[in-house]
Amino acid sequence: MTLEPPLDPAPGSVDPDADDLARGAGTLCSARYEDSTRERLLSAASWLFCHYGFQATGVDAIVRRAGTAKTSLYKHFVSKDGLIEAVLEREGAAWRGWFFAEIGAVQGDARARLLAVFDVLQKWFADPGFFGCPFINAVGEFDAKNARIRTLVEAHKVHLNGWITAQAAAAGVADPGLTARHFTVLIDGAIVAAQVSGDPTQARHARDLAALHLDHHAVPASARRQGRLAGPRGVAGG
Repeated sequence: MTLEPPLDPAPGSVDPDADDLARGAGTLCSARYEDSTRERLLSAASWLFCHYGFQATGVDAIVRRAGTAKTSLYKHFVSKDGLIEAVLEREGAAWRGWFFAEIGAVQGDARARLLAVFDVLQKWFADPGFFGCPFINAVGEFDAKNARIRTLVEAHKVHLNGWITAQAAAAGVADPGLTARHFTVLIDGAIVAAQVSGDPTQARHARDLAALHLDHHAVPASARRQGRLAGPRGVAGG
């Protein structure tokens, strides 16, 4: 079943589309869209997918909100699936640009930058336009074996995971790859928890656990100077 969202905003509210061409779906990290047919379709689809979901949003609702003909959608994206993929790619790139700009402003060492990940997430969670991660939402809505969606998710995550791995190495943890995997669980868990509860401070709980991980897996400075690895809590590895 598909939903046909109302076209008019509630009395006294501002229609998000009035600002969508400048700020995308309305979140502080969303893509910017221009005033062309293709861009209007992307903007409308992004907003509707955030509010109503991918599966529940019909093509008719998208083209009405975009003010275009249905033939235009198929001309630019071939299918609704093609439009979904284009939205995920655009919004993913915009989110990463925003996220890494925020992280780039953090003062401190690698450990501080790693923990700041959760401060940045809390800022995102507190935004009125926060509707969760579109990639997590998409995986939840589509068949688990949908290879194309999973490929897009993996492409999105590889940037953050690579950064976490590099920062973990700089912070002196024993296994930077393990840190990246643990942080992925904490980040995704915090996103879902914040989306479900509406509580931005879920990011703080994830931050506390991340700090415990870094402390537990840190290699003592003396061992690093001697070029030796160490296990958890500084136990020298074989």
